[in-house]
Amino acid sequence: MDIYVGSLPFKMKEEDLKETFGEFGEVSSAKIIMDKMTRQSKGFGFVEMPNEAEAKEAIAKLHGQEIMGRELIVNESQNTKRTDGFRPGGGRPGGGGGNYQRRDGDRNRDRPSRDSGGEFKRRDRDDS
Repeated sequence: MDIYVGSLPFKMKEEDLKETFGEFGEVSSAKIIMDKMTRQSKGFGFVEMPNEAEAKEAIAKLHGQEIMGRELIVNESQNTKRTDGFRPGGGRPGGGGGNYQRRDGDRNRDRPSRDSGGEFKRRDRDDS
């Protein structure tokens, strides 16, 4: 069972987290999520315990428990995998969405100019 652990003390290490949950049974893995830029803990992590009964006991006993001055938030991890085809980032391959501009920077090049009386005329040519 995957377990979410929030409100972790920032000085806690993965070994400490594994040891804390290890009191209730076998721990497959313990991971504290780190900020990519600062390499500091984000204050939450995940623990994986193969035995569901042991995992539920750990959740019940550790939720609200104070460790290193912080009250832990412990619950079953929510599965975030999407099966409905939803893709964040605009829904097209490569992400993005709607912020397209021409490489030459002239977005209005093929639009009719206002002074031409509605007649279509390319602005990038001097053909009169």
